[in-house]
Order: sequence, then C-alpha cells, then structure tokens
Amino acid sequence: MSETLPPIPATAPPVTPAPAPAPAPAPADLDRILRDPGFCRHSTGRVAVVEWEDGAGWSEPRIEPYGTLAMDPATLGLHYGQAVFEGMKAFRGADGSVSLFRAADHGRRLALSAARLAMAEMPVELFTRACAELVAADEHWVPGGYGQSLYIRPLLLATEAEMGLRPSRRYRCVFLAYPADPCFGSDFRPLAVTAATETVRAVRGGTGESKCAGNYAASLLTRTQAQAAGYDEALWLDGLERRWVEELSTMNVFFVWHDEDGPRLTTPPCDGSIVRGITRDSLLTLAGGLGLRAAEEPTALDAVREGLRTGVLAEIFASGTAGAVVAVGRLGTGDGDLFVGDGKEGPVTARLRAALLDVQHARTPDTHGWLLPVTRPAAAADEGEGRHA
Repeated sequence: MSETLPPIPATAPPVTPAPAPAPAPAPADLDRILRDPGFCRHSTGRVAVVEWEDGAGWSEPRIEPYGTLAMDPATLGLHYGQAVFEGMKAFRGADGSVSLFRAADHGRRLALSAARLAMAEMPVELFTRACAELVAADEHWVPGGYGQSLYIRPLLLATEAEMGLRPSRRYRCVFLAYPADPCFGSDFRPLAVTAATETVRAVRGGTGESKCAGNYAASLLTRTQAQAAGYDEALWLDGLERRWVEELSTMNVFFVWHDEDGPRLTTPPCDGSIVRGITRDSLLTLAGGLGLRAAEEPTALDAVREGLRTGVLAEIFASGTAGAVVAVGRLGTGDGDLFVGDGKEGPVTARLRAALLDVQHARTPDTHGWLLPVTRPAAAADEGEGRHA
C-alpha cells in the first residue's frame, strides 16, 4: 500500500519571529565581560545596517538591535557565494577616547573584495560612517586593556532571491561588534603551524586576495586536520608548485633573518593569491622607524627549512587584525617539525607588536594618520554631553 501524504496547506505556515535581542548587561556584568572578553564571545546587542538596490543605490546607515536574518532559501548569496567581509577594530586610547584603526583602508579592501565577486561596491565614506556610528553607539563596550579592542565584522551579502546564475540586484551589509582579546589569546603564546603540502587554498587569478567566504571555507578541512594533529594553524603554499610560502589560514606570515648586516624582515609578496593584510602593511611601515630592513620577498619552504636548521632564520611570526602579531614557535614541514629559535617569541616580533599596539592605543603619535577618532577623551565627554550609552 502506498504511503498517504499529508495534504498541502492552503497557506504557508507563519514565520517564526526573530528572538528579541538580549538585554544590555548590568554595569557589573559589563565590567566582568570587558576584563576577559575572549574573542567575539559577547555581541554588543547592536548592528549597523546599510543596503543597496539596483536603481536606488546605497541607503544611509541605521543602527538596529542584533537579531537573526530572515532569508529566502533561494537567496543568491547562499547558492552562488556572493558574500564578502572585513575584520577591523576600534581601540580605546590612554585618555579614554575611542578611535577606529585604518577604517578607510578596510573600506577600500571591502570594495575590492566586492568587485572581484561582481557585487556592489560600498563607497569608503559610507563604510567608515557606518562603522563610526556603530562604535559611537557601543562606546561603553570598548575595553581598555592593552591589546583589547572592539572587533567589528562588516558582512556584505547578496540578498535577492533568484535561481539564475548572475549578480544579485540587492545587497545588505551588516556591521557586527564584539569586545575582544586577540583571537589567539592575550598572552601571545607562540603558535605551532604546519605546511599544507596536500591541499591548496588559492591560486593566482582566483579569489585568494579577496576576503570572500569561500576562501575560508576552502581552508577549514586542512586547518581542522592540522589542529587535530596538534598544530594551531595551516601554512599555505602556492597552488602551482606547492613550493612557495604564502600565508596562514587567517594571517599573513613574516620571517626575521639574521645576516651580516643585522636583522632583515621579509614577507611573501601579494601577487593575487594572498590577502593584502592591513596589519601586514602597518608592520612593513613601522619596521623602518625601528631601524629594521623590511621587504616583500618570495620565500620557498626549502629556504625556511634550511634557515631554521642553520639559525639564519631567527624568528617567524604571523600578523592579522584578529590576532595582531604572534610568534610561530614550531613549524611542521612535511618531513618533521622544526623549532623556530628556542620556540619562544623573539625580540623583533615583540618590538613590532609593541610598536603596533602603541599606535592603536594612541600611546605614541599617529604620524601616519591611521586613527579615526570616534569619541572624545573621557574627561572631555563627562564635562560635555556625557559618554555614549
């Protein structure tokens, strides 16, 4: 006997409403969270939203309660991967003020990522304004510890429902905010990484230098396998020869070589398959002020092996918005593990991280124009309109 199917309802079932946003924490709870925020464990409960529609252009930013996204199952972004994002930070200065770090550069990179995926490109001014409005609304969520920040994640997603393979005619950008320690911890313990010799993350001409969701999905299997084997991260090699070092799954990589002229800092060039890290660029700039020679330079895995064995390669470290600057203490190379120096953080790594954090927290002059002030110093705010709530 055939199975009898239930009748098709005449109307679609009601949509379950999104849950109400969590209430703002009590001051004592907020203080506890900000002392030990972890990495993106606690949403501020607010988002900024900007939308684009063909023929209408971009909307003005609006601040909304954090909530779920109601999406049609046929949404183009879900089927064809039109989804890009950024990761950036706001820092509290020594005087209590809050500033965004290199906001315009993050906006430009989001636009480049969007262009590669045939998505609408948000104007940089609109991007920075949306970030600033969200940070101003969430000013009391910005922690004050050295290395801590308010981490901001702008997500740009195609939202039109259509099965045809084409660019969407509607996009939404949602800006999320979380108080955060560096993603690998505030103690900056050295990482253990292993070279990915069997799989490839990206190739020239592909989407490797874009911050699109698919790039990170492509890294997850190898990264998970590396972590199961006792490493923190996978170190990706080029997609053609599988010989040249490129980057980690979430961070760029640097090498500190010791030759007869002193320390020399190198990082693989961005040739279309490596994310153009904004922290990476900041470190290359800051290195000169510390008297360090720094350059982009192709580096083969074999050269890394030989440099570690002979001691010419003294330090390896990774850099990125989420993790800041963190040493690599152990490297799996496919034929065994090698320690980097004594496995501990080296002096050049420590100096560069301190130089970066000092600028971000306004402890040293911002001679490069990297900080965009969002709120005034705490004392000035208290005398005037009061602090943002």
